[in-house]
Amino acid sequence: MIPYHRTIRRRFLLSSCILVFRCHSLQFRSALAPKLFSFIVDRGLYFTPGGRRPRCFSDKAMVSSSPSTLSMGSNDNMHATAVSSPVSPASTDTKQKAKLVSASLQSLTECGSRLRSGHLVSFPTETVYGLGCHALDPIAVQRVFHAKQRPLSDPLIVHVIKADHALELWDASSKGPADTQYDQSQQLEKQALEILTTSFFPGPLTIVARANPSVPQIVMANTGYVACRSPSHPIARALISCAECPIAAPSANKFGHVSPTLAAHVMDDLGQEDVWIVDPSLGGSDEYVECSNDGGGKAVCQVGVESTVAKVQMYPSPSTANGSSKSLGCISILRHGAISSNSIREVLKKACIDEYFEVEDGVQYTPENVNNVAPGQTVKHYSPHVPCFMVSLARQQSSSDQLSNEEMKTLSRSVIIDYAAKLSHYQQYALAYRDLSPSGDAQRAAALVFETLRWSESVPDATRVFVPDMSGGISDEREVEALVLAVKDKLTRAASGVVVASFH
Repeated sequence: MIPYHRTIRRRFLLSSCILVFRCHSLQFRSALAPKLFSFIVDRGLYFTPGGRRPRCFSDKAMVSSSPSTLSMGSNDNMHATAVSSPVSPASTDTKQKAKLVSASLQSLTECGSRLRSGHLVSFPTETVYGLGCHALDPIAVQRVFHAKQRPLSDPLIVHVIKADHALELWDASSKGPADTQYDQSQQLEKQALEILTTSFFPGPLTIVARANPSVPQIVMANTGYVACRSPSHPIARALISCAECPIAAPSANKFGHVSPTLAAHVMDDLGQEDVWIVDPSLGGSDEYVECSNDGGGKAVCQVGVESTVAKVQMYPSPSTANGSSKSLGCISILRHGAISSNSIREVLKKACIDEYFEVEDGVQYTPENVNNVAPGQTVKHYSPHVPCFMVSLARQQSSSDQLSNEEMKTLSRSVIIDYAAKLSHYQQYALAYRDLSPSGDAQRAAALVFETLRWSESVPDATRVFVPDMSGGISDEREVEALVLAVKDKLTRAASGVVVASFH
């Protein structure tokens, strides 16, 4: 029998949570709800004595409780208040809680059941390893933020099997001409979403658009925009199918650290969290096509960098458009990946709607206290545990003979991660050196960049990591291979945008 005072406490907590969901004050909900969720989740108090989840926490109840009165503003970013800081401090518990599981169909079926029940599963995609949860369960989503120590200002990407499943989560594509106020702008937005999903799903493209009210605000950082993609990796697709629900999944690492491309990377970062990690090397890989990024069978993430993120947004009025008066909307590239802006322009042109959309680079470098519509926008991201710096173009072109004694001493304790041999003349002075691709092969470099950044922090006695500043030589990003921009972006954020003119 459960003691009376514990029963009263549970009823109080559940009543408080219902109050948070029903409260129409955005400030109150943003400030209190995440803390209350974290408090309840940490203590396992959201289950009834019989072991069942109360009705107020069922998927249907949680989705319907998402307030329709919340402003769905069109701004890319919203200044955060209480939701801008990480959900919880790092855990002091050193006991391993994470569990490695195989990629067999039976194992993935169990993982799917775990996801439906509100728990976490890490799985490989064609880009990086993701940390998955039930996308429409706010309590499960809260667990992701808690495990990653991720600020609530950084939204999650929802993973689905079919394009139709993504279209249902966007506001424009979930409506039809019969709906009120359905105008030409919404029709074009819906058409653009259908064209992009048809052309690039499944694959490494994430599309951001105005969300259907059914999507929990915690998934979207309270911006009203939801990011969706359909992974092509067979294990990821099998897991989503077994889960029978959309899966919200950021990269499976502590926030700001290097993204993982191996199950071992996930265990290094999240070993103390309650998460199952799908590892194809444990068996079951004969049921799927296992991908490799270097031909050696070491990794399961073929692309190696995160997906391209493209935001579809319609202008409030024709006068808002930049340039052509026919433009009614804009598709902004918020994160560089394997899909280029030129590829997006081509599919729009093929569908004869390119004249209505501008396609532009919208990559940003924001602080953590800004709510973003897409992940990966903060200036410090993908960072190794060793301080990382970009070497200026002038220093790249300088002769190694010009090194001072102090610089040589610094290099003797430093790791150099190079690209296209830009820093090769400093190799002899470095503690350790690796070139992502001496020939400048962007595909190979993208596949190796995260693994190499993780390697750099494991080099004994290393005190610095130096990477080349790749901003030189990129005069027109339309003509540059998409993965070159992706590698440039990852190295820039790994160094927090800091460029140095000398090795100090």
